Formats: sequence, C-alpha cells, structure tokens
Amino acid sequence: MDEGTWNRTTIEPQSVEAPLSNSAIFLVVTIRPGDEAARRAREVISDIGGLVRAVGFRDLAGHLSCNVGIGSEAWDRFEQPSRPEQLRPFAPITSGTHAAVSTPGDLLFHIRAERADMCFELERLILDKLDSSVTVIDEVQGFRYFDARDLLGFVDGTENPTGAAMADSSIVGDEDADFAGGSYVVVQKYLHDIAAWNGLSTERQEQIIGRTKADNVELDQPDDARKSHKSLNTVVDANGVEHDILRDNMPFGRPGRGEFGTYFIGYARELWVIEQMLRHMFIGDPVGEYDRILDFSTATTGTTFFVPSLEVLEGLAPSD
Repeated sequence: MDEGTWNRTTIEPQSVEAPLSNSAIFLVVTIRPGDEAARRAREVISDIGGLVRAVGFRDLAGHLSCNVGIGSEAWDRFEQPSRPEQLRPFAPITSGTHAAVSTPGDLLFHIRAERADMCFELERLILDKLDSSVTVIDEVQGFRYFDARDLLGFVDGTENPTGAAMADSSIVGDEDADFAGGSYVVVQKYLHDIAAWNGLSTERQEQIIGRTKADNVELDQPDDARKSHKSLNTVVDANGVEHDILRDNMPFGRPGRGEFGTYFIGYARELWVIEQMLRHMFIGDPVGEYDRILDFSTATTGTTFFVPSLEVLEGLAPSD
C-alpha cells in the first residue's frame, strides 16, 4: 500500500513496511493448553483485519496498523501442512556477565499508530476476543522520543534500509514460496541503567555507539579500535555482501519506577541475519569484545516469531 491508499482506507494487517509511528504497543502472549484455546487464537488472528478496520477507520490519519507474529510452538499447534523454513525458537546467548535470554511467546501483536488511544483500543479489542485462550507475557507501550532518539540520547534506526532495499531485507521471497510475503521478527526488551550511562562523557558514549550524539554522524573507526555498537550490528557474509534488517525500535519507560528502556524489534527476510547480529553483540567480534552498550543495557526478554502474509494469516481460520 502506498501513502495515497493509506489516506483512503486503513493499513492492511501484516504491512511490515508501514511507516514509523509516534505510538506503539508490543503485546506478547502465550496460548493456553488445549485444542479449544488454539482454535480460538486462530479465529482471532485470522480476522485481525476486521478489528483494525473497526478502530482505524475512525481516524484514517491515525495510520493504525497491526502485525501478528506466530511463534514456533504455536505454529505447530495450528496444524498447518507446512511451516516457514527458518522459524525456530529464540536461541539464548550467554557470554561472561551478559546474556540474551529466551522468553516465552506464542503470538506477537505489533500495534502502531499516530495516536496512543488507537493503539490502546485495538489492544483492548484483541484481548477481549482472545479472552481466556491466552496469557499475557509482556506488554510494552512505546513512544517516539523527540527526533527519533532512544533514551540513551542517540538517534535510533538511521541505518534502516530504504526504497527497494526495504523489502529485499525484510520480506521473504521465492526462496520459500509457500511463505513469500512474510517476515521473521525478533523482539527484545532492554532496560537501561540511565544513571551509569549519563555518568559517561559524551565522547565515551559516542565511541560506544559509533555516532556523534548531537548530529548523528557516523564516526570513523581505526582498524585496531574495539568495534562500536554500529559496527557490531553490521553483518557481512563470506562473499562480502552486507545484509540488513528493518528495525522499528521504540523507547518506553516509567520514571517514577526508575524504568528506562528500548524495545528492539527487527524484521528480516532471513532469520540468521538477526541471530548473527546478536552473537556479535553478546559474544563479540572478535570473541570477547562484546558490545559495550551491554554494560548499561540488559535484555530481559527474547522471542522469535514469523509474520505471515495477510493471505496466509487469513488462511489460518479454522474450518467449521
């Protein structure tokens, strides 16, 4: 869908490339045991478009959208004849004092809009429909922070692909024909030690991130220097080809409870690209030289999902 279409109707579910929004909700649930719970979940997610239209048409300028992701175990419970080739549970990574943890999650609802109330209303309707068939595991309300900065003070998402490269990086193609048009997605909730981070000089922060703080310019890095956060998140294969992902990270927080965080969400055509980024961050490249941002940011969740195309999602509806 192009911008002109979005101004006339609601954004279709599973629009991975929908515009960045001012508000978002990241909702992760597990499906309770039993065939009836799985059947109810399939009924709701296969008709997610109806709920998006019910809320989104009330203000088209709000650009409400929702992507539904399905976890590996849930996919098996849905009794489909095939499954996405690279769909697998999130693999935990432990190295020294830092860990990328793996946490439960059968369904992800990535809700985006220009208005927080529209995100809230869609989440409410989704949970009402799912009723007792699911258990909420994690629920995060994200917001756009000034000029697309995270709570560490740096602009986030500068290296997102643009134009045709956006789909090339995030959307499955003919290599897995049954699931073309879908996308793999990994989510992690990071909590920041803001006091410790703010105790660093701006120069030190910039060395860790790999960009200037004020004007967001990439820093030159000497060959013998320890890699920055930006460098460790650059994945190049054995043939020298760089592979990108599509990020829609958002800050979240509750200052009254001392909670400051970033919700990482990355969409990828090939799951291994995100997995390699995380290995670089937590294990290091070379090994041992981990991402120094982890000295101030702790991953408290980690889950992998597949976001099928709308056609495949609607096809999950159980037959009468």
